[in-house]
Amino acid sequence: ATTLPLAFLARVATATGDATYAAAFRRGLDYVLEAQYPNGGWPQYYPLRGGYHDNLTFNDDAMVRVLNLLKAVAAGQQPYGFVDDAQRARAAEAVSRGVDVILQSQVRQAGRLTVWGAQHDPDSLEPVWARKFEPPSLSGSESVGIVRFLMSLDDPSPQVVAAVEAAVAWFEDAAIRDTRLEAYTNAEGQPDRRLVPSPGAPPLWARFYDLTTNAPVYMGRDSVPHRDLADIERERRMGYTYVGTWPASLLAEVEAWRRRVAA
Repeated sequence: ATTLPLAFLARVATATGDATYAAAFRRGLDYVLEAQYPNGGWPQYYPLRGGYHDNLTFNDDAMVRVLNLLKAVAAGQQPYGFVDDAQRARAAEAVSRGVDVILQSQVRQAGRLTVWGAQHDPDSLEPVWARKFEPPSLSGSESVGIVRFLMSLDDPSPQVVAAVEAAVAWFEDAAIRDTRLEAYTNAEGQPDRRLVPSPGAPPLWARFYDLTTNAPVYMGRDSVPHRDLADIERERRMGYTYVGTWPASLLAEVEAWRRRVAA
């Protein structure tokens, strides 16, 4: 959450030239840099507070938000032109380590690269649990932000290119086709959601996929995995996004990225 206030402070500092705002931004930037694990990842909270909060947190694009901020700072992009060379260098080094841990934590299946989980153990880098309905899994949502960040890198390494291409192939294979998410009123008169057959419908993706089979996983507060959204409690169906179109816009950008990388 700190990244958005920092971006705002930088705009105010640039617009006003007031050193007070620039100093506040620098303190916040120091905090973000201090919070980074030695392997390049970030926890959800810092100082560490225990539990799943200490995991490397791709969930809700937490790490991607930090990396995008630091990448802009390192490049001296506006409104970060007031940041001194020392902090810019620290930001660049942090981004480099962040890219490294992203590449290291990309899940492999029988040696084949796939995508990422929403959170990974800070030591083993394996996908791990968060809340009771957020199992170790492959993420059809958070992985999109990670890939888009990797695609934003200038002069990407062969390892970065391979990571992106593997993730794109996984997204294409994991799409739920000929199905739509329908909002309806159930027999008790309550608002509800369900997946229904719909030939020709735009593809959907699940939030969670099984780490071995790549099958969509739907899980309620009892932590029991199901293969059908209808099998979990209505409270979770309505209170959490298990299915979405997250990769669709990313897949539309891939060809332009490939041309840029090849140029």
